[in-house]
Amino acid sequence: MIIEWNLILRIFVAGLLGGAIGFEREFRAKEAGVRTHFIVALGSALFMIISQFAFTGQFDHARVAAQVVSGIGFIGAGVIIFQKNVIRGITTAAGLWVAAAIGLACGAGMYTLSVAAMLLTIFCLEAMHFITNKYSERILTVSLSPVTSERLLEFMDAAKADKIEIDSFIVTDDKAILQVRTRLVQSTETSKKILSLGKDLKVEIS
Repeated sequence: MIIEWNLILRIFVAGLLGGAIGFEREFRAKEAGVRTHFIVALGSALFMIISQFAFTGQFDHARVAAQVVSGIGFIGAGVIIFQKNVIRGITTAAGLWVAAAIGLACGAGMYTLSVAAMLLTIFCLEAMHFITNKYSERILTVSLSPVTSERLLEFMDAAKADKIEIDSFIVTDDKAILQVRTRLVQSTETSKKILSLGKDLKVEIS
């Protein structure tokens, strides 16, 4: 039996590069980690190798590899969730899609391109994580109860003096729901301030 070490190297490199992206995702506690990305990239490389070398004669050798592009969508859809009116997991799904593309490139023997794609993907993920944490904003939903009109006005005046930005509020019976805008990096500090201002009330923050 002839061992095709060159082909084994292709799937091995594919798995390593996909796993590197998966490590970044797992480090950020995302839905798909090292194992998922490793297997997706390795499997994609294997499909590429099969499409190149497993068939002889008049066949379209791109057909097997082309199915990876559409098939990876099923795995990607599995990591996208809808929670509290927010869609999560799209970036991880895109990472799996790129891992599949890197696997196909490795399966074709395009190592330099594969490494470049892996490095650019990780750079993008890490750079955007830093920028998002530093500059992005978050909306806190604050529930106050039981609260009177006078107490609510007092709370809002104190919040304004404490530089807490209230976008909007709704009052129903003895309960008030406020939308508070804050920097993501300051959300914990803002929550503490809100709890301090409403220490005589039942305060819920989400």
